[in-house]
This record gives sequence, C-alpha cells and structure tokens, in this order.
Amino acid sequence: MKKVVTFGEIMLRLGAPVYLRLTQCNQLDMTFAGAEANVAVSLANYGISVDYITRLPNNPIADKCIMELLAHRVGTAHIVRGGERIGILYLETGSNARPSRIFYDRTNSSLATVEPATIDWKEIFKDACWFHWTGITPALSENAAKVCLEAIQAANEMNITVSCDINYRANLWRYGKSAAEIMPQLVKGCDIVIGNEEDCDKVFGIKPENFDVNRTQGEISQSAFESVCHQMMVKFPRCKTMAVTLRGAINANHNTWRGILCDSGMFYHSKIYDITDIVDRVGGGDSFMGALIYGLLAYKEDKQKALDFAVAASCLKHTIKGDYNIVSIQEVESLMCGENSGRVKR
Repeated sequence: MKKVVTFGEIMLRLGAPVYLRLTQCNQLDMTFAGAEANVAVSLANYGISVDYITRLPNNPIADKCIMELLAHRVGTAHIVRGGERIGILYLETGSNARPSRIFYDRTNSSLATVEPATIDWKEIFKDACWFHWTGITPALSENAAKVCLEAIQAANEMNITVSCDINYRANLWRYGKSAAEIMPQLVKGCDIVIGNEEDCDKVFGIKPENFDVNRTQGEISQSAFESVCHQMMVKFPRCKTMAVTLRGAINANHNTWRGILCDSGMFYHSKIYDITDIVDRVGGGDSFMGALIYGLLAYKEDKQKALDFAVAASCLKHTIKGDYNIVSIQEVESLMCGENSGRVKR
C-alpha cells in the first residue's frame, strides 16, 4: 500500500500534572502535540506507511520532537528546518464541572512563517495515495494557507485522495482573514471531509436545526446531522464522503461519543459510547480521523466497519494521556465487538 502524507504544525505540549491548575504548578509534563501529527501516529500504529510534513526550527527541542515521531514510526525525512521557534500549547485538564483549558503560544512559529514554494509536494507525493490536512494550518498565517493550497492542488493533479478535518479554532484566525474567506477554496479540493457538531456551522454557516452545542446533556441526534452532510456535499461537489463526530458533554469527565458517515449518498450510524472517567480527551477527533483513514483503506467495501473502527478507536483515546492514540488494531476490534469489561489481559 502506498503511503499517507499529513501536513500541519506540531507543538511542544506542556501540561499541568494530574488535575492541577497551571497557577498551582512548579513543573509541567512535556510532550508534543498537533492534529496532523496525531493522525500520522495513529496511522503508523495501525501499520500504515506515513510521512509527516511540517517546518521546525534548528534547536534541541525540535530535534527531540523528531526523535519522538520516529519512535512512533512516522516518516520525518521531508520535514523542513527553519524559522525561529516551535509553538507551545499549555494544557490544564478539567474535572467534573471545571472544563479543560488550552492556551497557545505559537505566534511567529516556524510553520506560521513558512514561505510558499518551500515544500516540493510533487516529490513528497510521488509514492503517496492519500493527503490529509486540517483547518488549523490555514488559520496560522496567510502563508501557511497558501502552502496548504499548494499541497491540495498538487495532490489533485496527481489523483491522490485528499481529506480534511475542518477543526475550527476561533482563537487562531488572527491575521486579517476569516475561516469563511479562506476555507472554501481549500475544501473544494477535498474528497473526504470530517467535522464535529459545530465546525460546519462556524465556518460555512451550515448547521442542524434546534441544536446547541453547549446544551447537549449527553444527547445528540445523529439524524439531525444528516442534513449537514448533505448540505456540505452539495456545496463541495468533489466531496463524496463526509463524517461528523458527535460529542455529548455531560461534564469534563463524562461524555457520550458517536459518529455518522455519509458515503455516496448512503448514511451509516455508529453505536453510542458512554465514556466516564475521561483521562484525556485532547486529540479525540484526531484519533477518529486517523482510524477512519485506516478503516477506509483497510475495509474499502465495508463503510459501516470503517466508521465503527473510527468511533471505537477514538473512544479508547479518551483513556490515554497525551495527544497520541497508542492502541492496537486488536484492542479497537475487541471494543467494536463489545468487549469493554476492563478485565486484565494475561
């Protein structure tokens, strides 16, 4: 099987230990995080050949980041070095009624200051079958958006499948352009699009009726989002597959989780998972995307199984500290089959 390529920014993740607030901390847990890197790690973990593309500075922190990606069997040969700094993400994990909080320090990061024509996409794509990006990348800077467009156009010319996670982040669109201005030109080159229960509304004004993301109480109607998929596919005719993840927030430690998939006009619905005692929900959507790409490649004729694999994999991610979903195919398939007792495996 040819490789998958993902592109975006990876950051230094500094997290408050256990459930401490950042103002209580004298030390922080250090790892790395980034939506597209998270997808790459998931794919590598499932045995898919994957290259991750980004731009990193020449310093020891960036070296450590590359070492961590290589440890997860992610290809790093095409990472561009340059720029002044790696972005930083500060995480405070919530509990019960107190939500988790993320603070970014990524202004003028290496990827945000990337120049167009810096990356040789045709060389990178020559042995690829799939390209994945997210809406976080074009939010960083106008140049990052231009480079993302270069990648999409090259992939289209080379008949490579293109997927996008809308991943709207209101706090990132600060350079004078809105997501509504930039994203349509990028998404029109995509074959597969995913979003959560509010992405399509915030970016494209497409929303289900009578839905408030802040008042789910764990209950989200899957059928209400079928119209969202239909409207998106009408707006972007190239898109033949659309998925929506549905999170019902009861509190910071207790969510419901499921998804829907529309493929060539057919709708598929997952079971609902009741996730209690959440360890770390950051990266949950990325774990869904990584598993969905795997499922669509591995179970080409069974879209229901592809969706079920993605939802089960991302359910398991909520039990793992850090951004990466380090679970095996066997663990995911066991959960798909209803094995969720938590018994010790010997």
